Amino acid sequence: MADQSPLSRLDLNLLVSLDALLTERSVTRAAERLHLSQPALSASLARLRTHFNDPILARTGNTYELTPLASRLSEHTAAALDAARRVFESQAEWDPSESTREFSIYGSDYSVSTMGRRIAALAADRAPGVRFRFMMHNPQIVDDAANRLRGSDALLMPHGFLTDLPFTDLWTDTWVVIASDDNTAIGDEVTLEDVGRLPWVFTYLSRSAFTSATRQIQQLGIEPRVEAVVESFLAMPMFVAGSDRLGLIQAGLADYARDVGGVRVLEPPFAATPIHNAMWWHPVHRRDPEHEWLRNLAVEAASDLRSEAA
Repeated sequence: MADQSPLSRLDLNLLVSLDALLTERSVTRAAERLHLSQPALSASLARLRTHFNDPILARTGNTYELTPLASRLSEHTAAALDAARRVFESQAEWDPSESTREFSIYGSDYSVSTMGRRIAALAADRAPGVRFRFMMHNPQIVDDAANRLRGSDALLMPHGFLTDLPFTDLWTDTWVVIASDDNTAIGDEVTLEDVGRLPWVFTYLSRSAFTSATRQIQQLGIEPRVEAVVESFLAMPMFVAGSDRLGLIQAGLADYARDVGGVRVLEPPFAATPIHNAMWWHPVHRRDPEHEWLRNLAVEAASDLRSEAA
């Protein structure tokens, strides 16, 4: 009980104030954001400083900077505030047609532009008040997925990167090679010799951030000559068109690449490992009827994508 008493004396509104102060780094701007008077927010800052035994905001010249502790707090405060909102917004019976809930989902531009777009389209017909916040992931978010998913709803990502988290299987995709329309260095087919001879654009290139197809190229004993790395599948055609570079994108984006123009789509010269896409989520959402509705919606959206691919 002794461990719980300090928390029981805290006002949940302090979490709201802390989030605004960490975001704005200014008492004045944070007060404006929360529609509070500056003295009221200054009082909240004083209580936070007492609780943490830390200044939170330290003056540097004419500006304020976050203290080292405040920088660490900023990584968790937004997620904690979002989780608190979810607690108090939960309802015994949930009707999606009347809901105004916002679902937050991480993913790459590939998964958002394919799966995310279809999920939002289905929801628009059945739950017009429901909103979605699609956020781009990065290696740090993926590495910290278990914590990140406590304060968000899902992460759209293929199998092979995450473990020990619940997931909902969605749809399977494949890889294709894109080359410039005017690239005379290759013919109508890409060969393994072309793979090793021509320059490449990769989407990710680090020990923890990679694609299964680029990893396969290295496993074939080929060290590709990478001229550019762009962490966007949708930007890939712009880096390939008008050059002798090659790129790898998902077959689900092949039509998009053709529409961008200037590129042609070819089959890879090796049996590329299929992409088994999934929706990953935290166990705290297992019995949440709203989250279950989201997962079922994702399964239906994946079925639509499979039908399109067929």
